[in-house]
Amino acid sequence: MLATLPSRISDIVVRSAALQPEALALIEDGRHLSRAQLLQAIQATAAQLSEWGVQSGDRVMIVAENSIAQIVLLLASASLDAWALVSNARLSAAELDAIRAHAQPRVVAYVLETSADAQHHTQRHQAQAAPTAIHGPEIGQWAYTLDPQVTAETTSGASTASSHQCAALIYTTGTTGAPKGVMLSHRNLLFIAAISSTLRRVAPGDVVYTVLPVSHVYGLASVCLGSLYAGATLRLAPRFTPEAVRHSLANEHVSIFQGVPAMHAKLLDHLHAQGLPWVAPHLRFAYSGGSPLDAALKARVESVYGVTLHNGYGMTESSPTIAQTMLDAPRSDTSAGQIIPGVEVCFMLPDGTPAATGETGEIWVRGPNVMLGYYRNPEQTRLTVNAEGWLKTGDLARQDADGALHIVGRSKELIIRSGFNVYPAEVEQVLNAHPEVVQSAVIGRPVEGNEEVIAFVELAAHAQVSAAELIAWSSARLAPYKRPAEIHVLAALPAAATGKLLKHRLRDLL
Repeated sequence: MLATLPSRISDIVVRSAALQPEALALIEDGRHLSRAQLLQAIQATAAQLSEWGVQSGDRVMIVAENSIAQIVLLLASASLDAWALVSNARLSAAELDAIRAHAQPRVVAYVLETSADAQHHTQRHQAQAAPTAIHGPEIGQWAYTLDPQVTAETTSGASTASSHQCAALIYTTGTTGAPKGVMLSHRNLLFIAAISSTLRRVAPGDVVYTVLPVSHVYGLASVCLGSLYAGATLRLAPRFTPEAVRHSLANEHVSIFQGVPAMHAKLLDHLHAQGLPWVAPHLRFAYSGGSPLDAALKARVESVYGVTLHNGYGMTESSPTIAQTMLDAPRSDTSAGQIIPGVEVCFMLPDGTPAATGETGEIWVRGPNVMLGYYRNPEQTRLTVNAEGWLKTGDLARQDADGALHIVGRSKELIIRSGFNVYPAEVEQVLNAHPEVVQSAVIGRPVEGNEEVIAFVELAAHAQVSAAELIAWSSARLAPYKRPAEIHVLAALPAAATGKLLKHRLRDLL
């Protein structure tokens, strides 16, 4: 399969436009773009970028929420062997400016019509409107700034072939909140696009609800590129709102819905609070990723959706997919499923020795999905990817005899209470099972000579349960050393645009 992959992610559209030029590629509310129209827009935009001096190794920063113009800019940059730095417009001014200062892009593009936040950044940076010839009504307006003084980059030590050059530069918050620029090659992204679409059996007739941010690797590689690779149609949504999802599933022939657990939880809560029926006549595949999936939510989703809620595991540094449940082997547990074809894993103990079969250890990954490295951070790259090509994920996991992968938690999030290991996911699963809890997050708090378990919860609409009642609920279901010392009820848990919970902000809150 690797040998048949195209050289660049932009070649996906070249191929699909040749096969079925009139087939629908992108939908954004009232806008529709066929494959041929998408290719024309990419070529025109690439010509403009080239006129501005964009070349191989330049960074093109795209400040946007999911939109047609964002996809066009992404693939136009890739066609020039420039590095697409897809940034979520919902980042704060400080966050966005820090990334911009580190990456030093030649061009920064701001997609305006689908994002008030992008408009705000446009005004701050005094961007000017792009030429009307390349952002007509079918694509949407965008603005840009240009820095002709920046220098192009080469991917050190990599093949000069386009497939091995950096295609996307994705900045992650990680567990500490300090962003790192992950360099993903065309080959990284195309491998995951091909594998994920094959395992999901995506076909040209599918309509894929694309609400996971394309600025995040999950939305970029699996949802966006994977669906385009298979010839499916992307139904682009700039941000998650339960009512918009409900409407699209009911009325727009959506057949695939991929999200993080919080999206599924909030959609169910919306249906229940509003007394709305579930209508999704074309839905055939639902998926959860990006955060741990708990058993109670999986059961509730499947009873309402009427289809299996598939699960998986990955990280930005692995483009992202490492494991996922298989279409023909739906699971009743919350396992992340089987390791995807072409990828190796091993499990390592803290002393650097391999874990025994079935024993919990840090999962290491090797394969064509492993990143090129961290941009301008060779020391962190060496610490994360060793000389043999193993990516040290920092996640604790074990593998069943049947190959199913179970993620226990982050090694850095492990709580040691009175000498016992407490994995936050265990406590979160108990709290999330309460009928009035939408989602929860558990962290450790140091106390003299020990650590305490502290929980934060977000409740369903009109919920009446108190923190004391939730402590009693968890005490009846957890060993004493796992029980939360405190439970704090928040109106909303801090989350990234993907819905992934940001636990470092909870630590700041404490």
